[in-house]
Amino acid sequence: MPSPSRRTVLATGSALGGTLLAGGLPAQARAAEHADTSDPWRSVLDDADLVWQRMPKTWYEGPYLGNGFLGSGIYAEPGAETGSFSAVRFNVQHSQVQDHRPEFGSLFGLARLPIGWFTLEPVGAITGLDWRLGLRDAELTGTLTTDKGTLTLRALVHNSRSVLAVEVTPSEGERDFRWVFHPADAISPRAAFKPLPDGYQGNPPAEVATHDGVSTAVQPLLSGGQHVTAWRERTRGRTRCLYAHVAHSYPKSTALGRALATVRGASALPYDLLAGTHRAWWHAYYRKSFLSLPDARIQRFYWIQLYKTASAARRDAPVMATSGPWLESTPWPNTWWNLNVQLEYWLIHGSNHLELDAVTRALSEFRGNLSKEVSDRYRADSLGIPRTTDPQLVNGAAGTLTGYGVGIPGQDPPTPEVGNLTWALHNVWLSYRHTMDESILRDVLFPLLRKAINYYLHFLEPGTDGKLHLPATFSPEYGGNSRDCNYDLMLLTWGCRTLLESAELLGIEDELAPRWREVLTRRVPYPTDANGFMIGADIPFAKSHRHYSHLLAVYPLYELTGRTPDELALIEKSLAHWVGFEGALQGYTFTGAASMSALLGKGEDALKYLGQLMTRFIQPNTMYKESGPVIETPLSAAQSLHDMVCQSWGGVVRVFPALPADWADLTVHDFRTQGAFLLSAVRKGGVTRWVRLVSEAGAPCVVRHGIAGAIDVRDGRGRPLRYETVGDGTIQVTLRRGDSALITAKGDRPDLTVTPVRPNADAPRWGLPA
Repeated sequence: MPSPSRRTVLATGSALGGTLLAGGLPAQARAAEHADTSDPWRSVLDDADLVWQRMPKTWYEGPYLGNGFLGSGIYAEPGAETGSFSAVRFNVQHSQVQDHRPEFGSLFGLARLPIGWFTLEPVGAITGLDWRLGLRDAELTGTLTTDKGTLTLRALVHNSRSVLAVEVTPSEGERDFRWVFHPADAISPRAAFKPLPDGYQGNPPAEVATHDGVSTAVQPLLSGGQHVTAWRERTRGRTRCLYAHVAHSYPKSTALGRALATVRGASALPYDLLAGTHRAWWHAYYRKSFLSLPDARIQRFYWIQLYKTASAARRDAPVMATSGPWLESTPWPNTWWNLNVQLEYWLIHGSNHLELDAVTRALSEFRGNLSKEVSDRYRADSLGIPRTTDPQLVNGAAGTLTGYGVGIPGQDPPTPEVGNLTWALHNVWLSYRHTMDESILRDVLFPLLRKAINYYLHFLEPGTDGKLHLPATFSPEYGGNSRDCNYDLMLLTWGCRTLLESAELLGIEDELAPRWREVLTRRVPYPTDANGFMIGADIPFAKSHRHYSHLLAVYPLYELTGRTPDELALIEKSLAHWVGFEGALQGYTFTGAASMSALLGKGEDALKYLGQLMTRFIQPNTMYKESGPVIETPLSAAQSLHDMVCQSWGGVVRVFPALPADWADLTVHDFRTQGAFLLSAVRKGGVTRWVRLVSEAGAPCVVRHGIAGAIDVRDGRGRPLRYETVGDGTIQVTLRRGDSALITAKGDRPDLTVTPVRPNADAPRWGLPA
């Protein structure tokens, strides 16, 4: 904890009036304001609220607020003895706040930097609390009880203003509570876990000052630039409201002016006026899709992940680092590209939240930095991304012996980890396929994937068997380099196939197309042994390993799906062998296993793996930890649920492909699929009652609907639609942009209302209930 000399006690200012016009809100946001208690979204969201009747002691237990930029994790001030708490900490962190000294690498010189925290310090000793994190409004509300009285609070991180606002109404005995800001030491959090690089030192202390009633902590950076925390407390009657904002600037020192202006503007508004537009955005956000299933604990978990994602991600925000905007003590204070980023963003597609897609935006915006991550001899035609970068996709390898971040296959020790960019571009491809937005394909995916695959082509050589082989590369996290590494072979195969398909769609006759076809024809088979897929030709899978880098062709690439008995047996054997080694398995092991089981139609197995995840790894507030905080695993668990409810790989929309028997009832609405379809469907009593698809792009529509027997297919006006049966329970329908198809059992006219399903059993709420 910083010394007392670095503590600043807030001054109390006088109230200012103000008005805020709420005109121009989306129609669905305005409608949400007047929804009654029968509104299905309100019903499931209120049911999913997290509650605390016990004091959270860590980030893994407490409430969290955010908007993709500013984040606050809330829990007891550390250091208090068990059962006795003197203050509550509101952390203040920001996804754009980082160091800018690339000579010390991405984890020290470019690391995210801690900012500081406020403590809410009551007059009396804290004796109890009753808090609720309301998902629908994205607000924390409740009371803090002390031996002197009560403090009733409301808190949010404003969606667009990026202001932490905490309103506190004290009882008489708590009128003199206070807020205290504690600037953190601006040093990479990795310093607590690993030795400092030679010559590295922390940044100087923050400079605390007051500017006409607004307090500031200005953090100068040795590299130039600054980040500034500005705050102000306003009193209105018995209520006091804290307003805080963080601004970052580099290389100029302009953050101070922006921080002061933001706090002054926000603090002119009472909490309720400030909260109005914030709540409207969140209400509209949730209504873009709907999912209800009969497992109350998992349904609540799912909606919390949607809240968490929108708290941590925005299209224009930095790609999520390992802990999102909430920077806690961690050895991983930046963005990780060999699994974390990919898993963090998968759920945005099915849940219909492409407005959160920072991956496509960042890879496009900062593509110029990707050429600098490969050796200069390959930069003219190749791109790569190393294991870690800052938000601008810079690794900071200039201070290393190689001078670049992505190793050279067969040459660079210790870990030429080559496939990360291609895997990240698979996320971009998913965004294209779920929207059919040709600009994503033309302007981002094709040009970047072409150069990512081109890097492989420099090293691919024929062997004595006539097959094309890769020299030794590294499969993420499994020790040792191997020739014909499955991680790279699988990504190379997907990349060449995708480039050929993309070129055809775009009408491009690319000079490299013959080479891509040759790779698909002559590539060495994926190395396997008696236990299934190996790490590579030189390394069997022979120890406990959390990562499924050697299985990407199965999931998420769907290059191998069990189409033949031999292929199915290989997948099943590989999956069982992978999860059969206890010791190093972690949370995302079980989300990967759940999604692979869903691919095979094994809903019971998928649910079993999610159950192990929940009981062994997920924390009380649905966060996740290994050596430090990481958020990809709970978010990828939401994607595993998606994979059980709907799959759309290979040009076929599969409705309810892997549901366990206990999920006899299920409702999904406006689930986004590949081909840019919005799927709604209802299952009752173990029977699919109806399926509706709305086409946004006029793409070919093939759907495995799962309705037994004869069916009716009708358009949006109830008129019969022509369709073609293309397999058991599978039909093809021609839909133009904006058209819809409703599929039911023949003669059935089911209720098409979207409603939550009844839970099979009661379940405790997430958080720390009594």
